[in-house]
Amino acid sequence: MEIRPDEIGHIIQLAIAPVFLLTGVGTNMLVLTNRLARIIDRTRQLEERLDSPDQTFAGQDEFILAELDVLFRRAKKINRAIFLSTSCALLICMVVAGLFITDTLDLRLASLIAGFFVLAMVTLTGSFVYLLTEILLATEFMNRQRQQHERRERPPLR
Repeated sequence: MEIRPDEIGHIIQLAIAPVFLLTGVGTNMLVLTNRLARIIDRTRQLEERLDSPDQTFAGQDEFILAELDVLFRRAKKINRAIFLSTSCALLICMVVAGLFITDTLDLRLASLIAGFFVLAMVTLTGSFVYLLTEILLATEFMNRQRQQHERRERPPLR
C-alpha cells in the first residue's frame, strides 16, 4: 500500500495530542527525579551524622532515625510514582505507534489504541496520587518537627 503525502500529514495530526501528553509526563518525571535526588542527599547527610563520632550530634540518634524512616517512606512513594510515570510514557508511545500503524496499514486497532490510552491515563493518575501522598508525608513530618522545636524552645509556665 502506498501512502500519499496528504495522508502522512493526517497521521501526524493524529499523533500530536499524545506527543504533547508525553511532554507533560516527561516534565512530571523530572519533578519526581528531583524530589528523589533531594531525599537521597538528605539521607546521606543523616547517615554521615549517625556514623560520625563527633559529639555535636550526640543524643540526636532518635531524631535522625525517625527522619530516616520518613525519608525511606517518601522514597518508596516517589519510586512508585516514577514507575507509573514511566509506564504511562511507554503506553503513550504505544498509542502513537498504534496510530501510525493503524493508519498506514489500514488496520482496525481503535479498541486497542483506546485501551492503551485509558491505561496511560490510569497510570498517570496513580503517579500523581503517589506524588501527592509523598508531599503530604513530607509536610506532615515538617509540621511535627516544627512543633517539637517549638516545645523545646518555649519557656516553661510558672
